[in-house]
Amino acid sequence: MSNNPFKSLDSLKLSFNHIKIWYTAGMGFFTDAYDLLIIGYIIATIEYAHTYAGIIIPGFTEYLIGHNAAFWTGLLASSAIWTAIIGQLLFGYLGDRLGRKSVYGIEAMLLTLGAFLSALAWNLPALIAFRMLMGFGIGGDYPISSTIMSEYANVKDRGKLVSLVFANQGIGSIVAAVVGIVSALTLPPDIAWRVMAGIGAIPAATVIYLRRKVPETPRYSLLAKGNIEEAKKAAELLGTKLDVDKRVISKRLSISEFFAKYGLLLIGTAGTWFILDIAFYGTGTYSSAVLAPIFGSPFPATHVTLSLAEFQADLAKDLFLGAIPFLVGFPGYFTAVALMDKLGRKVIQLQGFVMMALIYGIVASIALTSGTKITGFIIPSTLAFAIYSLSYFFIDFGPNTTTFVIPAEVYPVRYRTTGHGISAASGKLGAAITTYLFPLLLASIGIKNILIMLAIVSIIGAVLTYFFVPEPKHKPLEEVAKEELEEEQNVQSQ
Repeated sequence: MSNNPFKSLDSLKLSFNHIKIWYTAGMGFFTDAYDLLIIGYIIATIEYAHTYAGIIIPGFTEYLIGHNAAFWTGLLASSAIWTAIIGQLLFGYLGDRLGRKSVYGIEAMLLTLGAFLSALAWNLPALIAFRMLMGFGIGGDYPISSTIMSEYANVKDRGKLVSLVFANQGIGSIVAAVVGIVSALTLPPDIAWRVMAGIGAIPAATVIYLRRKVPETPRYSLLAKGNIEEAKKAAELLGTKLDVDKRVISKRLSISEFFAKYGLLLIGTAGTWFILDIAFYGTGTYSSAVLAPIFGSPFPATHVTLSLAEFQADLAKDLFLGAIPFLVGFPGYFTAVALMDKLGRKVIQLQGFVMMALIYGIVASIALTSGTKITGFIIPSTLAFAIYSLSYFFIDFGPNTTTFVIPAEVYPVRYRTTGHGISAASGKLGAAITTYLFPLLLASIGIKNILIMLAIVSIIGAVLTYFFVPEPKHKPLEEVAKEELEEEQNVQSQ
């Protein structure tokens, strides 16, 4: 494209208005991570209250300890993930069809309502239903927030700004751990889990108004709607003017044309996200299989009924141990933010997958097993834990961040949220499969063989990245996406 109408927007310096858009987009991802992680703490609180303190929470305990406990636990843990897939696909489609502005804020309303109602659920099926509503909002947040940030960002800082939106997940994870631990320590279980669920409504609620007030992005306004005045008004939000005086729109593509031009790219963005979430959710959800031989369980090995105070202390410690991987991974988000526009997305994603494969392979090779369980390591356990923990750092300083950033840059404006939505849904599909499959794999092949499997999967992720993922660093979105633009005289003749 010889004449870029967004040159002034692309060349802007980082400003307060960029940061305001980042906050508006990022609070959804804070809530996403909080709500998706807090469910593990909620399940533990209800189950362990019965197992170790003899406390029954009517409407909930009977589902999680009965004959069908595995079914209900799996359904509760994954319900928000399944509806997130639907939300990603639907909002991705609507974001391109109706515009980013027309649907922005609706997903935050769903997040807020779902989290708030979860805290008021009267039984487990109701809790599952409300979390499904929340998951729908979580899914919708992915394609819309990422695209709005990328389409408002300047070229020099675009990777940093979009990855900062995603880095709110790291903050949400930490807050979920703090809320979970403090609630478990200070409140009786029947109240603690409701507080954990309800607090997730607060951050999303703070941005509903801001999201509804964000103007349509300059790129969508001009290139998809052909509305010059709306595009200029949106650019003024960032204190600049667009250099355009005639309609310029992006060429529409048929489905066959889209797949002919972007099919391999879709394999790259969707395939790598699918693989990443297998590792991210697998090691995150079932990290206790590796951590148990190192730290042990805070609960007594023999069956005794603990007092409320003893149970609260042990539960808080158990939740803290489960949060360790996310605490270790936290700096990875912001390392990715700092280096995204320096190293580039592709380099960060490649090194992340390679390091994950290396770490999983090392931990598997030094693990001592009995049956399907790890009983120890051939090196000191603390050193083994330090090596294993690095996998969480390189997941976040790697494909967990870049798989979110890249799809917001590489697709043309008419198909950008759709491309991102399909890619994100592929990731959540990997997460959903993992959430169901890993308990069976733990029982049948054990954690050591799972780690070997994850090492192989990570290598496949690196290969897909190398061959199918482009580098968008320091390029205008229209150049990265190979946008085909048509000026006014050609538009009128159609």
